[in-house]
Amino acid sequence: MAAEYLANGLQSVSLNTPIDFVASMPCTRGNVIHENGTGVFILKGNTNQCFATYKVTYNGNIAITEGGTVTPIAVSIVVNGEPRISSRAISTPAAAEEFNNITSTAIIKVPRNCCFTLAIEYVSGITDGTTVPTPVIDQVNGNLDINRIA
Repeated sequence: MAAEYLANGLQSVSLNTPIDFVASMPCTRGNVIHENGTGVFILKGNTNQCFATYKVTYNGNIAITEGGTVTPIAVSIVVNGEPRISSRAISTPAAAEEFNNITSTAIIKVPRNCCFTLAIEYVSGITDGTTVPTPVIDQVNGNLDINRIA
């Protein structure tokens, strides 16, 4: 089972807020639930095994909005409200409105008969703790693939 969701149009995304997606090839088996135009997905643990396993990959272009301060920016795969630190994709544009392509992937195991929420969020790309993150970024040509692999 594979599902693909798109965020092609230019979208301003606030810090710690999900990117909104529309369905291109939605899940037809009921394993992924999503309302078009929103950024939150539900992954279901429909399985006879202990876990349903999903491979989630986001690819898109991000930039600091016009007039914004140049700082590292990042997106992350967020599961049940918690960013997966290993999925954080960081970009440091040289100037505002300079788009860079990023990719983020995670394996998510959903326990049998449970549901997990999933989102792709703009998170802080700053790692030193002394700089204030840019409050809003732009995202365009986003593609989210959700594949049930086991």
